[in-house]
Amino acid sequence: MLAAMPPTSPTPVNRDEAPVRERGDACPGALRLHAADDGRLARLRLPAGVLTHHQAGVLEAAAERLGDGHLDITSRGNVQLRGLGESCGGQLARVLYDAGLLPSEAHERIRNIVASPLAGLDRAQSSAHSVQLWSKELDGLLCASAAATALSGRFLFALDDGRGDVAALGADVTLLAPRYDTATLLIQTNPSGWRVPATDAARAALAAAEAFLTVAAAGGSGAWRVRELPAGHGLDAAVTERLAEAGIPADHVSAADQEPRPVSGPPALGAVRSPDGTVALSVQAPLGRLSVAQWRLLRTAAAAAGDTETGTAYGTLRVTPWRGVVVPGLAPDTADDLLDRLRTAGLITTPDSPWHGVGACTGRPGCAKSLSDVRTDAAQVAQVARALPPPPPGQRAPEPHHPHLPVHWSGCARRCGHPQGTSWVDAVATGEGTYDVTVRTARQDPRTTATPQQAVRAAGRPAAGQDLADAVAAARTTPTMTR
Repeated sequence: MLAAMPPTSPTPVNRDEAPVRERGDACPGALRLHAADDGRLARLRLPAGVLTHHQAGVLEAAAERLGDGHLDITSRGNVQLRGLGESCGGQLARVLYDAGLLPSEAHERIRNIVASPLAGLDRAQSSAHSVQLWSKELDGLLCASAAATALSGRFLFALDDGRGDVAALGADVTLLAPRYDTATLLIQTNPSGWRVPATDAARAALAAAEAFLTVAAAGGSGAWRVRELPAGHGLDAAVTERLAEAGIPADHVSAADQEPRPVSGPPALGAVRSPDGTVALSVQAPLGRLSVAQWRLLRTAAAAAGDTETGTAYGTLRVTPWRGVVVPGLAPDTADDLLDRLRTAGLITTPDSPWHGVGACTGRPGCAKSLSDVRTDAAQVAQVARALPPPPPGQRAPEPHHPHLPVHWSGCARRCGHPQGTSWVDAVATGEGTYDVTVRTARQDPRTTATPQQAVRAAGRPAAGQDLADAVAAARTTPTMTR
């Protein structure tokens, strides 16, 4: 029996009081496995979400032989293996190393780099390809930096091709590519930034991260992320100094001096026509989880694209921060058939799927902190969900790039993996099968990556099943003032 309890008001947070971290970051990695209730968990960082089809095959085999037969996609475009045995860590490390997925053991948890998934695939744009080059260069620079090993496993870099998708994810360091020869360097929610040559963009991102480490150490807060630094931290001045020391030409620009930035959401689902005449397929995994069979379909498609095309973008998968996968470089005469096979296999290929925009944490039985089996609860609601109604005439949609607000089911108040950079329906378990339902609204200035959130009343007291589904559906069409 599922029930939504009356929503509660959020506890005010004093942003001027930064937390003091008294321990190191315990974020899991590919070598530091997390002991979950359903076995060991490995989290593999994938800069820009890119995997060759061979690497995807290695993960497929590892999930099948060592794990529970599934691959989970995180909200940072990384891949997790669950249900691992206690003694398989060494074997997993060896296969990942042989596949080129562990370039540096000391840096493997800090390679958190997201990039615009459709960069260079859906439009002709001179700067579009640069984010993939930035990702490779930045990853190499991180792995060569002894100082960077002090970054937490939660510190995030975002490389945006100018469309404003990953720039909205609240990364600690963002590179925005509005023009071919320059990039804008941004620090978390600060609306001002630095304009640097595009050829120096990756070095500038590393310089900003190292400046953060200097400021965090001097402040004594043990901050893992920029937003945890205390007020008056002086990071801007430290970044300016570090850029100068690195010999990177940089012009500090205020928010008022910058052009308004586009803001967009996840990549469109389905077939995406590329300027070179090929087709990219964009799909999402229900609740971010793929079976080995589903993953194999995607990997096989990438291998076919690699066999028929010579471009560097092909023969790869791009895992997205919206728990999706993009397969670029497909021949147009094969794309429609493959898309239909992916749909039949249970992947999300259209926005009218009842699974579109639905996310969840692990919940029970994998997480001991969870108060409910949130994935089963979310699945039950999806099965009885009615078609989401369009907004009434004259009323704008909840979000300009989403027909309906995304919903995230959480087993506890930690809300692991919840959406970033957008308004969303927050369903938090308060007990076995009972949920607090609110809408978290993001008020965003297109010139910034800031997304301060507040909770508003979204649902009454539905009793069970269909009532809860109706309550969540109603919350997903709640108008929000995001701009």
